[in-house]
Amino acid sequence: MVGMVEPLALYIHWPFCLSKCPYCDFNSHVRERIDQGRFAAALLAELRFEAGRVGRRPLASIFFGGGTPSLMAPETAAALIAEAGRLFDPLPDCEVTLEANPTSVEAAKLRDFRAAGVNRLSLGVQSLNAEALAFLGRRHSAGEAVAALEMARAIFPRLSFDLIYARPGQGEAAWRAEVRQALALAADHLSLYQLTIEPGTKFATEYARGAFALPEDDDAAALYAATVEEAAGFGLAPYEVSNYAQVGAESRHNLAYWRYGDYLGIGPGAHQRLLLDGEMLAFRRHRAPEEWAGLVERQGHGVTGCETLTPQDRAREALLMGLRLAEGVDPVRVAVRAGLPMAAALDAGMVQACEEAGYLEWRGGRLCATAEGRMRLDAMLPRILL
Repeated sequence: MVGMVEPLALYIHWPFCLSKCPYCDFNSHVRERIDQGRFAAALLAELRFEAGRVGRRPLASIFFGGGTPSLMAPETAAALIAEAGRLFDPLPDCEVTLEANPTSVEAAKLRDFRAAGVNRLSLGVQSLNAEALAFLGRRHSAGEAVAALEMARAIFPRLSFDLIYARPGQGEAAWRAEVRQALALAADHLSLYQLTIEPGTKFATEYARGAFALPEDDDAAALYAATVEEAAGFGLAPYEVSNYAQVGAESRHNLAYWRYGDYLGIGPGAHQRLLLDGEMLAFRRHRAPEEWAGLVERQGHGVTGCETLTPQDRAREALLMGLRLAEGVDPVRVAVRAGLPMAAALDAGMVQACEEAGYLEWRGGRLCATAEGRMRLDAMLPRILL
C-alpha cells in the first residue's frame, strides 16, 4: 500500500440503455440519441474534480457500470482510463471492469474495449434459455449469449457473467443444466441474482395484477443451493452472497464495497464513500443524465448532496456489507473505518442467539455468517444491528 494510504476504487456510471428491462430499478435511461462527446467531457471533468478533492491516491480498480457501458464509445473508456492513470497511481494489477450485454452490436466492440485498457468483462447474460430471455425483456438471443461468452473468453484475461434465477416456473434440473452450460463457457466468476419485484418497474405492475408468479421461498432456496453445487464442480466458491469465483478471480472492485473501503463514484446518480480527515462522507449525484451533465458544466461536478455519517452509521454499514462475505468482518477494521468498536453496533443477545442457531460464528477473530446465515441475511441483519 503506497504511503500506507488505502487504495481507491473508482466507479464510472454510463446511464444509457437500448431499452429498459422490466425487472430493472437501476438508474438507466433510454434515449434515441446520445451526445457521446458531451457525456465523455462531463465524466472527465467530474473525475478531475474528485481527484482534486482526494489528492493523489493508489488506485486498485475501475468499474464501468450502468446502464449499459458497452454502448459507450470505446475511445471514451480509453480516455477515462488514461486520465485516471494520470491523476492517481494505479496498482500494477489494477482491475478495469466493463459491463456489457451480449448483443451482436455490443460484442463487435469488445476488442476495442480491450485495447482501451479494460482487462475484465462483466457480461449480462441473465439466461441461456430463449423463453426466459423473452420474459426478462432481454434484447439478445441464447445463441448471441453463447457467442459473446466465447468471444469474451478469447479477448479478456478475466471474465464474469450474470444469471438471474427464481424465474416463474423454473425447475431445478433445467437450472442446473443452464448453470453448467454457462460455466463450461466461462468458469472464472459468476454473479447470481434472485428475481425480485422492485417498486416502479414494469414487473411490479404485472406481478400486482397476477400476470405471473414467482417460486416459493423453499423452491428458490433449492435453486440457490443447486447453484452452489454446480459452481463447486467448476472450482467456484461463493465468496459473497451473490458472487462465485475461482481463487484469485474475485471482483476486487466489489470487494472494496464489501470491505467498506474508499470509493469514488462519477456519473449520473453515482454514490461514493470517502474517509477524509477522520470523517466518512457519503456523496450523491443528480440522477437525470442531462441535468447531471449541466451541473458538471456549471460547477465541475454533479453532486447534489453530501452527508457526514456518524460512527454508528459507519459501523452498521460496515457490518451490512461485510457480513455478505464468506470471510466475514474484521472487528479491528470496523473500528478503524467507523471510529467505533464493532460491538457497539451489535445486539449481543441477538448475535449469541444467531450463533446458537448456526447462522453466525467467530472464525479466526472475524464475525462470519455461515452458509445458512448468508441465505437469511435480509431477515437476520435488522435483528442483530443496533
